[in-house]
Amino acid sequence: MPADAPFPAVSPERILMHSLPALTGAYVLATAAHWSLFTHLENGAGTVAALADRAGISERGAQALLDGVTGMGLVESTEGGYRNSPEASAFLVEGRPAYMGGFAQTILYPQFAFAQLPEAVRSGSPVATDDLTTEDLPMWRELVMAIVPLAMPLAQEVAEQLVRDRGEVSILDIGGGSGVYSAVLLGANPQATATQLDWPSVNAIAREFVGERGAGDRFTTLDGDFHTTDLGEAAHDVVVYSNIAHQESPEENVAVFRNVRRALRPGGVLVISDFVLDAEGRGHPFAGLFSTMMLLNTQRGASWRQPDYERWLDEAGFTEVRFQPTHSPATLIFAS
Repeated sequence: MPADAPFPAVSPERILMHSLPALTGAYVLATAAHWSLFTHLENGAGTVAALADRAGISERGAQALLDGVTGMGLVESTEGGYRNSPEASAFLVEGRPAYMGGFAQTILYPQFAFAQLPEAVRSGSPVATDDLTTEDLPMWRELVMAIVPLAMPLAQEVAEQLVRDRGEVSILDIGGGSGVYSAVLLGANPQATATQLDWPSVNAIAREFVGERGAGDRFTTLDGDFHTTDLGEAAHDVVVYSNIAHQESPEENVAVFRNVRRALRPGGVLVISDFVLDAEGRGHPFAGLFSTMMLLNTQRGASWRQPDYERWLDEAGFTEVRFQPTHSPATLIFAS
């Protein structure tokens, strides 16, 4: 560019202050959660030396993390040291109900190696040998539990709309992971029963989770692959398909929806929870960015668009489809 060329009139703020630091910030947050920084701060380790000692890390490393999370507004610098922001206290202290540090750490998994994104974009296929549809990934227990605080308020919304005070409701949760939907829905209706279809190792996690919440006697699991397992005929009032559609191809989603339609009783409802974009590709920023994760980790997955779901559900025989935005990056879809 010539030295006398005019500098652009628009500001680079979006690039320099938002887009470029976003990935760095994600890794700083994940690393801080990995070393329980926010938990140690909450428990009184408010100086660099105290934090380094409590976490078992170097003082230089502790200072770098504190500088990073302070710059992100998650930690506040005080005259005597550091303290958590209100958001960090609410969402990043281990053991608290809304703890999201586990979800933040998913970016550290080898499957989310963003350095491989240029090659994945070139080829259109994941670079990793194992994708998110592989049963024996060691990260599964951590991942399904990390999703719980994100899924909990969505499950509560579904419970209020479809399950509470509805008598004997039969629920099928496809790929239910931790069992959070079953736990919440069963908690809202003591007459309801739920079955979760998932891999054996994941179902074991769900039985523990639902049992700890007092609904284990009304919860059963079905070990298997939801692509091939018979879902039954007119057997359920509510079918949940949460955080699954994004990892499936269009053809696979249509096939599942057809099986679900057959498995629903008259008046039954399919509930889909996922990151959904509108027809022009707009939506929550996380929903758009999530497509890159699916490129890195699945053969044909993506953050699908609203017209995609409308078309697939129509092909599967559903006649009424309703999209409900939420206070999270996810959208709830109700189909009957």
